Amino acid sequence: MPNLYFCQPHAMNQGMLRAVLSLPEFEKVVSKRPVTYFGEKFPTLTEGPAGEADFAVIRFSVSETNGHWQPGYYRLDSNLNQINDALRELAR
Repeated sequence: MPNLYFCQPHAMNQGMLRAVLSLPEFEKVVSKRPVTYFGEKFPTLTEGPAGEADFAVIRFSVSETNGHWQPGYYRLDSNLNQINDALRELAR
């Protein structure tokens, strides 16, 4: 199951686990947001510009991948409040 982390560089928050999602839930959350493959290592705060906006990271393990998603970490460029709203929608 994909793991969703919130990263807040301004608060020096490297990444806090926010949700563990099924693949269909994950697809709903990211359907309208840009997703970029980051690699096999969790991104660090030093790998972006200073003062960078908050962002989310999704992790896929080898056993969770399918033809579209490969193992590793993806950056989800979206406002964290919008992602929280999408997560709340899943509960309805």
